[in-house]
This record gives sequence, structure tokens and C-alpha cells, in this order.
Amino acid sequence: MKTTNRLTFLFNIQHPIIQAGMVWVSGWKLASAVSNAGGLGLIGAGSMKPELLREHIQKCKAATEKSFGVNIPLLRKDAEDLIAVTKQEKVEIIFTSAGHPGRHIEKLKSNNIKVVHVVSNIKQAMKAEEVGCDAIVGEGVEAGGHNGGDEITTLCLIPQLVDAVKIPVIAAGGIADGRQIAAVFCLGAEAVQIGTLFASTVESSAHENYKRKIVEAKDGDTVLSFRKVALMRMLKNEFAIKAVQAETKGLSKEEMISFLDHKREMKGIFEGDEINGAMEAGQSSGLVKEILTVQQVFDKLINEYVATIQKWLL
Repeated sequence: MKTTNRLTFLFNIQHPIIQAGMVWVSGWKLASAVSNAGGLGLIGAGSMKPELLREHIQKCKAATEKSFGVNIPLLRKDAEDLIAVTKQEKVEIIFTSAGHPGRHIEKLKSNNIKVVHVVSNIKQAMKAEEVGCDAIVGEGVEAGGHNGGDEITTLCLIPQLVDAVKIPVIAAGGIADGRQIAAVFCLGAEAVQIGTLFASTVESSAHENYKRKIVEAKDGDTVLSFRKVALMRMLKNEFAIKAVQAETKGLSKEEMISFLDHKREMKGIFEGDEINGAMEAGQSSGLVKEILTVQQVFDKLINEYVATIQKWLL
């Protein structure tokens, strides 16, 4: 695999494959397994209180000597506390999302922390570069979980971001195959960030019901909803279908917030409630055929990538 570029150097990793920091999924077991396989593992702080995050960081350090990072959604009320924990535990890489990194960039950079921000359009990318982010994740609307309101696809977003900024671009959204990695590299991305595929692995902290639903999913088995709140992609189940129907009926933002409530993601992903939970997952779920270990995922992706490159070089 393409192993020498600005991002492999920046993160000190062997393979330009980054595991997304997902809520209820990306604990220390998954993050350390990805890092040990040669990629960059991320602990997902979005479903953690500060002291739980500290525990996961310490356990991750004990499980790997390689680079790993933390993903922090900046719109969380305790984002400052989560950032403080990462600084205290001397985490060297932070991925930020759902907010403006400019409010925190000075304190992070002063602690020699590499900062990467998730964006969904050119305006956000240019702001991230302007305030001093080291790289950006360009996330297309194919991604699971919360998405950008512009609903730009990965294939269209990545080349525009590459043209718009000088810092490295990481491609995300709908990627679960080595052929796709080759494709986004051709578009100018220097790494990929993968969520749904890693969410279904043995090392993921998600419930087995959730993993099974990803494996069972076909090409049209995800939906988008909650546009008035925060656009979200999830697997089709009773809750997701009701959410789409409620949105179609024109429920207000406040009514949709009440309908979602703060425990839906936990119910679906961590507790495995297949009926009433929000089972966030991307369109790449149609490419996930079995539950694998992280190392098996890496072997599969690398073999697919190499076969694709060799095919087109002939």
C-alpha cells in the first residue's frame, strides 16, 4: 500500500488507514488494535465522560506502543474537559468534529498536539486550514452517523477539497473496500478514514446485534433523517422509518429533538435494540459481508488495494 506521504509521516503510521472515532464503538480495544495493525486508531470520546476517557487512554497506551488519537465532538458541553484530559494524558493526536476548531487550536498546538478537523464542504475546510489544523477529514454524506447538511458525496467532495486547501485531505464516507481506497487516492486524498467496517469488527465495543445488522444490510438499507436537528444516517429499522415519516409530516425541530432523545444511539449501537435504537451506519454497510478481526480487515483492504493498482498498471 501507499505508505509514504505527508499523513503517514505526520501520524507516524505504516498504512494511511484511520479508524473513525465513533460513539459506543471506538474504545481502547478497537483503537489499539487498529494502531497495532499499522493504521491510526481513534478513541471516540463522544460517548464518554472525562474520567472514562482517561481510563480508555491509559488502557490504550498499555495495549499499544504505536500512535493513536482521540476524536472529540466540539459541540459537547464538556468538550473543554475532554480536551483537558487528552492534554493531561499527553495524547499527541486529536480529531475534532461538530464545531469550530479555532476556539481550541491555540491550547492544543501549544501542547504539540496534531489537530485534524472533520469537514463536509469547502468553506469549513478553508476555515480549518486558516486556524492552523494539520489536516482535514472530508466526509461525504455516505457516512454513518451525523453528516453535513449540504449532502455532498465523497466522490464529489474530495477533489474539490484537494484543490481548495494545501494541508492533507483524508477521505471518509462510504469506504469499506481497497478499491475505494485506490479511487480516493487518485482523487488526491492521502489517507482514508473508515467507520462502519471497523464498527463491525470483533474488537468493536458495539453490541453483537448491531454488528449483525451491518453484515445483513444491503445497498439500500440506510436512511437519512433529522435534517432539522443534525442530519443522521442509520440502518433501517422501526425507529428509523418512524423518524423519516415524522420528518415528512413536517415536525418542528423541537419535536424532532424530542423524538430522537439522547439515548437512541446508545440503545441501538451499545445495547443492540434493533427496534427502538438509532443504529448509525454508512452506505458502506452493503460492502460488509462478515465480522472480522481488525487485522483481517487490514489484510483484506491492503490486498484489494494492491490488486486494483496492479490491474490498472498493466
